[in-house]
Amino acid sequence: MKPIRYSLRVLSQLLSYPDAELRQQLPLLLPVLEEEGALSLARRTELQALVTHLLRLDTLDAEARYVETFDRGRATCLHLFEHVHGDSRDRGPAMIDLTKTYEQSGLFLAPEELPDHLCVVLEFASTQTPEVAKAFLGEMAHILNAIFSALLKRESPYAVVVAAVLELAGHKAQAVAIAAEESLDDSWSEPEAFDGCSTRGQARPGDVQPIHFVKKASSHTPGVSV
Repeated sequence: MKPIRYSLRVLSQLLSYPDAELRQQLPLLLPVLEEEGALSLARRTELQALVTHLLRLDTLDAEARYVETFDRGRATCLHLFEHVHGDSRDRGPAMIDLTKTYEQSGLFLAPEELPDHLCVVLEFASTQTPEVAKAFLGEMAHILNAIFSALLKRESPYAVVVAAVLELAGHKAQAVAIAAEESLDDSWSEPEAFDGCSTRGQARPGDVQPIHFVKKASSHTPGVSV
């Protein structure tokens, strides 16, 4: 099986916060992808376009767009357990289990790093054999496709990076239906005092609580191979 170690590390860097230090490294990343050859020519071309786009922006603009993309909504959040557990109590034990998995392989996180962030996940996968890395990433393909779809909906150039992750995992990037996302202000709003249960996921006593079923669908968006 073809090595994917360095390609995973490059994708982790491309999904990292684009401060001045990272932006200086961007031109050095693409030759690594070319040398390893794990990604298709089409994906490498898309990633080249992303790097060119990021380098055209000044640092403050690149940073602001990154924050707006990944930190201003749940659908494009790079913390994978956000898409599985949300704010439930199950998230804590899942984080602990994932951290233990890393430590058993000799990967110890810095205090400010969270184990479910996609950049950290990719760094860990890069330390494994190609077979193990593909299987590990393949388990989260449905989450990656959801993030990919949300990025497509926002017309974000970062969608190509998630598509590349899926390709390395042996899965096809495909646009799927995603639920309408409420604004960040609404998701964090506090209920009115003495107004019944109106926190996220609950309703006032007697209110109708609708159930939404979302049918998966696929589509093709120009600019990103799916």
